[in-house]
Amino acid sequence: MSLLTEKPLVIPPQLAVTLGLEEAVLLQVLYEVTLLNPPRAAASQPGFEVGSQQLSRLTPFWNGRDIQRISNSLRDQGVLEIHSGPFESSGLLRFSLQGLHAGDRLSPTRTPPGRQRNRAVTTGKGANLIAPNWQPDEEALRQLALYGVPQAFALEQIPEFVIYWHERGEPRHSWNAKFIKQTLRSWRSEQAAAAQKGQQVTMLQSWRPSGDAINILRQHAEINANFIEDAIPEFILYWQERGIASSTWNSQFIQHVKRQWVKFTSALEHESDPHVISPDWTPSEDLFEVLDMANIPRAFAEKEIPAFVLFWRETGRAHNSWNTKFLQHVKRQWAYSQSQTAEIHHGKQQKSHQPVSTRATSIIEDLSDRSWAN
Repeated sequence: MSLLTEKPLVIPPQLAVTLGLEEAVLLQVLYEVTLLNPPRAAASQPGFEVGSQQLSRLTPFWNGRDIQRISNSLRDQGVLEIHSGPFESSGLLRFSLQGLHAGDRLSPTRTPPGRQRNRAVTTGKGANLIAPNWQPDEEALRQLALYGVPQAFALEQIPEFVIYWHERGEPRHSWNAKFIKQTLRSWRSEQAAAAQKGQQVTMLQSWRPSGDAINILRQHAEINANFIEDAIPEFILYWQERGIASSTWNSQFIQHVKRQWVKFTSALEHESDPHVISPDWTPSEDLFEVLDMANIPRAFAEKEIPAFVLFWRETGRAHNSWNTKFLQHVKRQWAYSQSQTAEIHHGKQQKSHQPVSTRATSIIEDLSDRSWAN
């Protein structure tokens, strides 16, 4: 039993090379339609008509969407004129073959219809360069609308799209498909940027790192809880002064504390035996580098040295690292002085019995509650 019971479609190989295989098949089918059906006489409805049922019989391997896609490609290549709406929704293709008349033949040696008119902007494999006055068709705008892209936004993308691809000089089989893809990508990028911008906030005095951020610093980075707590006031002050809005304060805080912790642990001494502070004790240069990372002026720290030495000389207590003790003392005093300055500036004098946000109280409490550094 022979499988060839139907009339075969004869496709000139060169036509398939020039237009594309699918385009060559559909063009041959439409050409045969023009031989079997007379053109419409009405001036308002030029060309030939073929319905979805007839095309389904002639091309059972394609659905309505395929017909629409391939016919649009033929139109973009200057071969086909389409006088009807989108085939997938209307089920009707009203068309004209550019440069062909009844009785003409499609042959490998003949220039495909419509190619001579567009020779300056076409290439050898069915692709063509974008025209300076190119515009997307209604079907492209309809598909973008289905993705939620407003028509006004899509139309705004046309000039940039045309200029970009005109300068690149790269051919495409379907500029409508390229426009849909590029516009959709731009729309999604704009939506994502708008969503992120809506979540950005400036740094507030009441800001606190999230539980997840503290958990990362304590359990994964193994950073002391008191060190993390003491880093919060300086972090808030630093970003409040800059007035920058962000949606990633927790991430920035994690990086800030990690940098300080690395510098802190590598710079400060860790002697094996505790010792009392000497009368002429001074902090190391490495400690001033740590303070500089926290944006604390060196002059402010140097003013705190006499009171710090006097207090610990009078208590007579021994510690492993006086640099560690002094660092915590200076950071607390700096945060306290800055909070007081901010309150005076805003005319909000805080009552003396209320603790400030940095937990600074008396010097005795400041210097005696850091047993973790022993």
